[in-house]
Amino acid sequence: MPELQKNMVGVEKINKRFGKQQVLTDVSFAIAQGEIVGLLGPNGAGKSTLMKILIGLLTPDSGSVQCPEHVGYLPERNPLYEEMYVREYLCFIARLVHAEKDVESVIDRVGLRPEVGKHIRQLSKGYRQRVGLASAMLGNPDLLILDEPTTGLDPNQLDEIRHLIHEIGERHTVILSTHILQEVKEMCTRVIIIDHGRICADMPMHEISDLEDLFRQSTMH
Repeated sequence: MPELQKNMVGVEKINKRFGKQQVLTDVSFAIAQGEIVGLLGPNGAGKSTLMKILIGLLTPDSGSVQCPEHVGYLPERNPLYEEMYVREYLCFIARLVHAEKDVESVIDRVGLRPEVGKHIRQLSKGYRQRVGLASAMLGNPDLLILDEPTTGLDPNQLDEIRHLIHEIGERHTVILSTHILQEVKEMCTRVIIIDHGRICADMPMHEISDLEDLFRQSTMH
């Protein structure tokens, strides 16, 4: 594998099996600093497993993975302490990552200022996602990994979170895992399509004339 550049991800021929099920097969790619990469695939394609390997929650059976030391992660099921106040929760997470000085600026960046005095359980789904994004951004990580960040949002919340992620991508390298093609179109500079644990396509968005057709062709069996 080429020497890892600053803030890059390097994945080389990783494989992962759970029991008899082969979940990832010979997955390889590299991501440069400043890219917003959409990891696109059907449900069950292996996206979440790949995300967990990138952040170190899972170990591949073979192959190699290189990531920046500081990675922010928003899992698909956003785990929040709902009885805590918004600022209280973010201060708690900030202490864990030694980023107390970042709390107020992150609150402003994700538009949480009007909600900081509320319990998290009082928030809408969209604002809960903002809290999750804020916690992932604490400490100014080199890489942000967002796993299905818009699941369950209504149309207004969807537009707000998409706009927010696009803004975040101006300062961070982002991997956005999704099965929604429109999200990749609106937010990403590049798409990696995965199906049945294999990379089917890897292209910059400006070279793609019809993402729906590319996705359909890449996932046909």
